[in-house]
Amino acid sequence: MTDFLLIAFVILVAGVVAVPLASRLGLGSVLGYLLAGMALSPALNALGVDIEALQVFAEFGVVMMLFVIGLEIEPKKLWEMRGNLLGLGGGQVLLTTLVLAGIAMLAGNPWQTSLAIGLVLALSSTAIIIQSLSEKGLLKSEGGQSSFSVLLFQDVAVIPILALLPLLAMPELVGLGAEADGAHGHGGFTITEGMPAWLAGLVTVGAVGAVFVIGNYLTQPIFRFIAAANLRELFTATALAFVIGIAILMSMVGLSPALGTFLAGVVLANSEYRHELESTIDPFKGLLLGLFFITVGAGIDFALAYEQAGEVIFWASVVIITKIAVLLLIARLAKIGPPAKWLFSLSLAQAGEFGFVLIAFAVANAVFDEPLADLLLLVVALTMLITPLLFILYDKVFAGKGGEQALEADKIDEDNPVIIAGRGRVGGIVDRMLQIAGYQTTVIDYDSSQLEIVRKFGFRTYFGDATRPDLLHAAGIENAKLLVVALDEREQIDKLVKYAAANFPNLHVTARAIDRNHVYDLWSYGCRDIIRETYDSSLRIGRSAFEALGMDRQQAQAASDAFEANDRAYMPEVAELYEVGVPFHENEPLIAKIKELRGKWDPILREQMKDILQRGR
Repeated sequence: MTDFLLIAFVILVAGVVAVPLASRLGLGSVLGYLLAGMALSPALNALGVDIEALQVFAEFGVVMMLFVIGLEIEPKKLWEMRGNLLGLGGGQVLLTTLVLAGIAMLAGNPWQTSLAIGLVLALSSTAIIIQSLSEKGLLKSEGGQSSFSVLLFQDVAVIPILALLPLLAMPELVGLGAEADGAHGHGGFTITEGMPAWLAGLVTVGAVGAVFVIGNYLTQPIFRFIAAANLRELFTATALAFVIGIAILMSMVGLSPALGTFLAGVVLANSEYRHELESTIDPFKGLLLGLFFITVGAGIDFALAYEQAGEVIFWASVVIITKIAVLLLIARLAKIGPPAKWLFSLSLAQAGEFGFVLIAFAVANAVFDEPLADLLLLVVALTMLITPLLFILYDKVFAGKGGEQALEADKIDEDNPVIIAGRGRVGGIVDRMLQIAGYQTTVIDYDSSQLEIVRKFGFRTYFGDATRPDLLHAAGIENAKLLVVALDEREQIDKLVKYAAANFPNLHVTARAIDRNHVYDLWSYGCRDIIRETYDSSLRIGRSAFEALGMDRQQAQAASDAFEANDRAYMPEVAELYEVGVPFHENEPLIAKIKELRGKWDPILREQMKDILQRGR
């Protein structure tokens, strides 16, 4: 137990120290994790840590990442991407494989080995690219979306590559695969092993179909049942179990777990639980991805890298230059303009984490010998290590040429400009008013019973705690124009208003206040558009009272308006003297100010009321 805690402590401390330093230096979090892993390598080896086994575990972060990405892509949008998937993705994998295979053959490798090298190195790092694009806010840009299309195609391409590699076995290496498999393989039970091809195909298709059935028909009642318990940890456990279960199912039929969870995410993209699922999975995804990058850095064999420095640098350069050239060609054919084409080309220039899996698989199937496998592992690791530097190159040299950020801004229009926190008596009416006027809203509510009711009437509401920053980010608060805080509990309202006002100064926040004291609290937090929940109804009751006492409708409305204008006029002056945490009736300067203002404004208001009454005589 102590050994496990020590390892966890060392890894966490390394990440906590290295990543902020790297980010402050403009290197990005990915390079920070990689450098932390490189620095930790001697310590982990001294502690007897199986870095390769740890990396296999950490690769589940990639699975979670693709699930979260799938949640953001509706099936309709995925269908619209089919051109880029086949054109950009298919073109990149095919051309890169052919070019790298040709170079490998010129280096004296048999065509079977050369083709396998091309296939392995043609794939890019989903983990590094998506993480880096997300950090820089470029994932929804033209270059970011093009890169994502290629990555998605590559994840699909892993399946036929795994089927093709055994056909490239070298006779002289047969018999060495079992030993290598024990050293490098990821292991796992596959139910399709030994089946006829047609039956294995049916089982695989059935597994994919099961993902769609589960996503469409089972997740809603399951999550609704879990949400009714109002225990967030139970919802978290269910979400994790769902992702892990899909990954296991995909692995058992020989498919990529990442691809399976991505499809599951796409199926759930229209679910009202989408944002809550995203915010629940996101912290685990982030930790595991960080651990994965650390293991990549720690897994570098520095002694071997030193011995073969020339070859490693040569092949890493070949991979990066070849990929950039191929990608620039594809970008030109696809008419991707600058600087999107540079983001597209530089971001995908590395080999990827699937390379580790494919190299081990190739060794186990007598395609690579051990020395070549060790060399390729170093090449993959080095290209991944260089990738954050390529993003820095893009930022410094290409980002300002052509306005990639402007392209991203155009994409933001698809996000809902209004976020409504809470769909009860207040939030529901506000949502209806805005929707009728043509404004698109994202409504978040944590009351599962309320959610079930409004769903029956065709109103879309997302399940989740709107005070959670990660959920707000998932809902797109960075791009929203308006946040309507219509929650019931005062503490929840305060928490959300504090966070929004402190972190998004350009966001207009309209907040519901419980009473007058609460108005002053919210004012002190930085909110300037505050609506007391009973204020307008009180004004309407007062207006009805005026009418009951003899005023006509116009007089009653004028009297109500005069009172409201007076009340609003002195409220900012009182708010300046309000102290959070000090009871209203114990704040002597505030009491004195109210008395002063009443002495000033009440006579004026009485004269206004007299004038209004005389109009009807």
